Amino acid sequence: MSSSRKGPPKHQNKFAWKPHGGVTINPTEVGGRFRPYSEITGVCYRCKEQIDWKRKYGKYKLLTEPAKCQRCTKRNVRQAYHNVCHGCAKEHKICAKCSCRVDNTIGRDISEVEAEKKTLDEAIKNARERDRRSLLRAMEKGKTNSASNQINDNESEAGELFTTPSFEEFAEFRRNQEEDDYSDEDEPQSVGK
Repeated sequence: MSSSRKGPPKHQNKFAWKPHGGVTINPTEVGGRFRPYSEITGVCYRCKEQIDWKRKYGKYKLLTEPAKCQRCTKRNVRQAYHNVCHGCAKEHKICAKCSCRVDNTIGRDISEVEAEKKTLDEAIKNARERDRRSLLRAMEKGKTNSASNQINDNESEAGELFTTPSFEEFAEFRRNQEEDDYSDEDEPQSVGK
């Protein structure tokens, strides 16, 4: 005899379940602190939530080799839980996981990310050493987005983040700021008697 119980659970959990509660994760492994999972791209919102859930609760399994696309039958699928390659998904305007028709997908295209990285590397190459190292440090900490750069103000030692349209404008702003700082130091100070 089965009876369906309605309402809240009989015994409420005291704390949330953690997938690797007593195990320390190696920070150099994929999913660790130094090698985080790649960004989820080319899927609809519902599929992104499903993949996020798998990552959160330790059910996410990485691909060991590229999978076969269901549209073009080439081995182009490089992200876990995707069934269609990026090119076919973009061409047919479908989700790469569930193959449902969507107008806009979550995430950026790989070509956009590569183009942005190329322009950033080019801009860093033309910057001064001091600005280059401070930007790379900030990027390593994960505090900056692609357009955010770190500057130091007189008010705070750590500096604050702000966005500029290009890295060249940021470098010019820093040069002008330092010239103003040096010109303030050159002025004679009057000493009170």
